Amino acid sequence: MKCILAAAILAASVSASAGAQDAPPAEAFRVLSSSTPQGPQITGYLEYQTQMAWRQDDQRRALWESIRTEKDLLRIQQQVRAQLLAMLGGLPKKRTPLNPRITGHIQMDGFHIEKLIFESLPGIYVTALVYVPDDGPKKHPGVLVPSGHSANGKAYYQALCQRLVKHGYVVICWDPIGQGERSQFWDAKNNKSRYNLICAEHAVMGNLAYLAGTNLARWEIWDGIRAVDYLLTRPEVDPERINITGTSGGGFQAAHIAALDPRIKVAAPSCYITALPMRIYNRIFKDPDSDPEQDLYGMISNGVDHPGLLLLMYPRPVFVAAAVLDFFPIEGTHQTFREVSGLYARFGHADRISTREGYHEHQYSPENQEAAIEFLDHFNGMPRQTGLPPVKELDEKTLQCTHSDQVMLEFDNARSAMDLIRDYYLEHKAQPAPTLKQLYYSELYPGINRWHVAEFQGGLAAPNEILWAAVGSSHWHGLMIDRYLLRHNRELEIPLLWIHGKDGIKHRILFWNGENGKITAEDWPQVTLYLKSGYDIVSIDPRGLGETRMPYKAVSPDDPALAQLDFDHAYVNPLSSVLADYVYNSLLTGRPYFLQMIEDVEIARRFVQEKLAPGADCFVAGNGGAHTLASAVSETLPDIKLVSQPDAQILKWSELVERKQEMWPIQDLLPGGAYIH
Repeated sequence: MKCILAAAILAASVSASAGAQDAPPAEAFRVLSSSTPQGPQITGYLEYQTQMAWRQDDQRRALWESIRTEKDLLRIQQQVRAQLLAMLGGLPKKRTPLNPRITGHIQMDGFHIEKLIFESLPGIYVTALVYVPDDGPKKHPGVLVPSGHSANGKAYYQALCQRLVKHGYVVICWDPIGQGERSQFWDAKNNKSRYNLICAEHAVMGNLAYLAGTNLARWEIWDGIRAVDYLLTRPEVDPERINITGTSGGGFQAAHIAALDPRIKVAAPSCYITALPMRIYNRIFKDPDSDPEQDLYGMISNGVDHPGLLLLMYPRPVFVAAAVLDFFPIEGTHQTFREVSGLYARFGHADRISTREGYHEHQYSPENQEAAIEFLDHFNGMPRQTGLPPVKELDEKTLQCTHSDQVMLEFDNARSAMDLIRDYYLEHKAQPAPTLKQLYYSELYPGINRWHVAEFQGGLAAPNEILWAAVGSSHWHGLMIDRYLLRHNRELEIPLLWIHGKDGIKHRILFWNGENGKITAEDWPQVTLYLKSGYDIVSIDPRGLGETRMPYKAVSPDDPALAQLDFDHAYVNPLSSVLADYVYNSLLTGRPYFLQMIEDVEIARRFVQEKLAPGADCFVAGNGGAHTLASAVSETLPDIKLVSQPDAQILKWSELVERKQEMWPIQDLLPGGAYIH
């Protein structure tokens, strides 16, 4: 990276607390009105993300309109499968020995439960329960029940499993990575995970997996594929009648496992299928917990989305269970189901796809379970039964497969998912990778270098223009602090400060980035050093930061304590926050938030070059963690040089993966970044 040593700044050491007494008042740094009410809002940035998602969905649907014959459908299906595998980083290439062991047996009324531990990969231990009918030596259909998000994993879904086994199925239900007996961050001293066992462990692992160019879902899906392998070793199981059903996170797994494993003959995902542009719109308000495996990089921009998952099941029977009041929007469920069921009907398979919705919130309700089991029974040639059989739920301890409560404590050779992520990176690091600049100027680059710059006269900004408005100035000890608002892409806004002397414009412009946006009074001591070194300062709030933050602390249903953090920390928390959901939304549409922050700097530079200081030399610096962004700007945008700072550290994605770093700033997430730096 290009770097210039600022000697005066390196030599200076001024405390922020002392300097803040001589800083301009807070109003001098404020561009937007401070009267915005607290609470959830449809911000300009959320609207922008949603519209981008719908435009990409329009492109997918336009492609699917070319389906005229079943051959056309199978061609699109093959393309979707390739995209899905690419987003996962592929699947493991070798089916290693399962080494199954039965650690316990529970006799129930008409069936028994076997406690199973198998290895989906060497050292990756999966704890599972197998429900087996006690009706003699005959073949039964098998059904996978992947667990949804629950702290106790498989134990939470035992009622569904009991209902299925009483209908004559051999059922396998297992703990996903990071849940139940498979915590990856177990604190043995305090007998609990360092994070919650619902979504938080997934967030830690999933964020690191992005950097390595893969996704946590890769290993979740592989666990399910190996569960199929195990079922096929059972003499009671008919290999031609393998099914899958699960809800919430289990619905996610059910859809993806069925999409990629053709041995599954019937699939019934619950409380998952929707249309992702609608999910982008509501996730912050309804389900803000970070769950990266459900946000495959490019899931919308690559033309997959949930219709693509269902298309990959064609022509196998598929049943979609849904909840009207779910945080997976029911309108999206309707839209996706209509689209895919229309294709089933066009080619003579209308009877193979069905749906049922209940008027309730996010749950696999008894009425939906009954309808799903009836669908499974029909396509598995099972006797028709009405109603749901009674269940006898057992306590979590009784259903435990390990003696120590956790596989990471039980087995000396147990490996963690963080090990898998690091190994994946090391295996692929020698392969060619794009530079950061190439990634920035890829096909989703919005062409900012060709945008028109003009003064704001009212209305909305077109996608290819920057509209600026002066909103005020302040004088401070011979300095001017001019405030501007830049508008682009309809409703997106960039608050901008231009700090300069009264005696004319310098010919050196420094773009200053802070960890939470533009300059504040607390940053004034450092900023004055740059001013004394001969720079004029330009500082902005990137979309979703600073004054453009949503004035809302997302409330985690999994860990409400996260919302008790002060606003500044709650807003950026990588486990559950508004900013984290902005970041994940950006990944679905294929343009990472980190690159969008660089876009905002480029927009500001276009304005500066056109309006404030044509021909000026441009430099960039970042305060604290924002030095990573500053460094990326200098690496990406032409003719912007990096100014070094005392003790500044640039985050290196490869080091995060190699160190198996658990927590780091969510705004710095860049899929595949480990191969760049």
